This record gives sequence, C-alpha cells and structure tokens, in this order.
Amino acid sequence: MPHLKVTPFDTSLIEQKIGKDALLRFRATALGGNEEILGVEYKNEEFLLQLKPDDKAYLLKYDKVTRPLKVNLLKEALDYVSKRLDLEILSSNIAMHHAKPPLSSEYFKKIEDFESIVYPKEKISVEVGFGSGRHLLYQAKMHPDILFIGIEIHTPSAQQVLKQIELQGLHNIWVVNYDARLFLEMLPSNACEQIFVHFPVPWDKKPHRRVISKGFLDESMRVLRKGGRLELRTDSDNYFWYALETFFSAPETEVEIRKNERLEVTSKYEARWRKQEKDIYDIYVKCMKEDEPRAHQINFDFRGTVYTQGLEERLIGDAIVFEDYFIHFERIYKIREEGLLVRCAFGSFDRPEHKYILIDRKGCRYFVSCPVKTTVNLKAHQKIVEYLNYV
Repeated sequence: MPHLKVTPFDTSLIEQKIGKDALLRFRATALGGNEEILGVEYKNEEFLLQLKPDDKAYLLKYDKVTRPLKVNLLKEALDYVSKRLDLEILSSNIAMHHAKPPLSSEYFKKIEDFESIVYPKEKISVEVGFGSGRHLLYQAKMHPDILFIGIEIHTPSAQQVLKQIELQGLHNIWVVNYDARLFLEMLPSNACEQIFVHFPVPWDKKPHRRVISKGFLDESMRVLRKGGRLELRTDSDNYFWYALETFFSAPETEVEIRKNERLEVTSKYEARWRKQEKDIYDIYVKCMKEDEPRAHQINFDFRGTVYTQGLEERLIGDAIVFEDYFIHFERIYKIREEGLLVRCAFGSFDRPEHKYILIDRKGCRYFVSCPVKTTVNLKAHQKIVEYLNYV
C-alpha cells in the first residue's frame, strides 16, 4: 500500500510548509514514542498519514483505519507532502494504478450502506456464510423476483462470488463482507422471505462464536415476514442438538426437522460428506408473528465532551470487557496541549470497530466517520463517553 521511505528531515517544517495551504488539519505525537500522525484533508476527504522516524530513514505512509476508498487519493497526498517538504525519497510505492480495486462491484454493499438504502425488489432473502456461493447463485437464478443478500466474512469468497455474479449476468444479488450477527440489525422488520444458514462452522471448542444463538434467532424472527423461515443445514451432530435447544427455548416457535434431504444444488463439501454416508440435518424455524417497524434511534453524539488536562493518563490501560462488548483505548496521540487523538477498538468481540476519536477543548468526534449503527456499538460508545467525561 502507499508509502514513502525518506531520509531524516526536520519535522518542524511540516506545519510551516503544509499547514499554510490548509492540507494539514492537525499534527499529533504518540505518548511514549516518536511516531507522529498527520490529520489531513485532501480533495474534500479527511484521513490520516503516519510518520515513523528512524535513525536511518523516516517512513511516511497511510493509516489503514481512515484509508479512503480511492487509494490514488493517498498516493496523491503523499506525493504532494513530499514535494512541499522537499523530501529525499529512498523508496516509494505511490505509482498511480487505475485498475478496478477488489470488492468494487456495484453488487458489493458495505454495512454502512444499509443505514439508508433502497431495495430494488419487494422480496428479500438472506444467506449467511455462502462460501463458494453455489447455493446463493442458484437461488438468485431460479428466483429473479427476489433480492438475495449474501453475507460472507471471508473476503476471498466474497470476491469470487462477485466475479460469478458478473459472469452469469445476475442482477438480484448483493454481497456483504461482514458478520451476519451484526448485519441483521440493519434490516427492516418483516422484510425477509428466508434466511439460509448452510453448514456454519460448528465451533465446538468456542461455542460463543457460533452464528446460531438466542440473539441471532430473535433478530431473524424480527426481520422475517410472518410465515417466512430461518433454515439451518448442518452436518454436525453437536450443532444440530445445540440449535434445536436454542430454537425450542423461544416462545411461539414452529420448528420442522428433516434428515438427509437432497437439495437441487449442493456444495463440494456436502457431496464429499454424502460419499462418506454422513448425516445431514435441516431445521426450519417459521416466523409466527409480525414485528413493529424498528426505528434506528442510534446517535453517536459525544454530548459536549471536551479535552481536559490529564485525560490521557486516565485512558491508558488494557481492554475493558463487559458481558457482550468491550472497549480498548489502544494508542493515544497528543496534539500539543490542546487535545488528543485516540485510537480505539470497541464493540463486538468477533467484529470490533476500529476508530479514532478526536477530542480538543472545543468538542469531540469520531475521525473520520461514525461507527456502524448497531446496538452493541451504541453500548460501547456510551461507555466511551463515560470514560472521556470521568473526573
């Protein structure tokens, strides 16, 4: 990714030479270290550049948390800074490339898109963990009137299915590279026909990582229309009995069980298991009621939070763990005596948010963008506000 390795230079020139043209928004230095962060705005986009000094060379590179979608913006900004500071470049990786970046298809959707998205079909179905995508692609081909949203946390699988969507000329699939347990919160109530969960990882040694849980079931029943169903297909005896217990613990549940049913399309793994005469279990959970529409009342306001002297000392420490979320102030950068830039991780244990918080004597905000609007992120945010305001 974009970077410059340059001979050591006088860093006091940074504010003198690039602060005047408004490219530089702030400059911060890591507590307990000499690494610097430059907050810049270039072509109406905000992001961070990292400067890592060394005796022999300085490394100027992008920050992955705030990286803009257009990588060429980073390259242009690095080139601009190097010329303004008249840096002697030892090596670089800022050559311009105009190839299509990964996951750039119109059928790829970020979870943030679902905060205000228009669905092109009246009917929606979701597949969780689609893997090779055989079942997802088959369903979309057979039901062109339904929008299929495929959720896959494994990026190479998501990229492969995006290629197949274009090769097969399909127009009714969206691919989301995210954790399904958090994604369902972004869907409206009573919107889905079906939710497919085929051959999820059993996680026998780490059951807390399983997709199926009481929380996942509750969210599934909320987003399914009345009469819609959640479909679990598994080859794991342990997962089957665990899921059955989870489903039957819910009130007003209608559950159907089938064994060794053959579907129209199977994955290569299922074909292998059938040759081994391994049992395949299906559990269908029918949604029995309509839910009230959910209005996302999620606000990541910092409610007048400002920088106070000594705040940085109170934030240093290990991760703070709660029942279903955590917060961790990972790195703190000082902006003169005026404020802090805090890099933090928080939210879900399996899909945490990584954000910077910019706090000075005038106010506080996430830099560059707010977290995804999920309830677990809101809980973590509220706890972060408590710590920032604690005296």
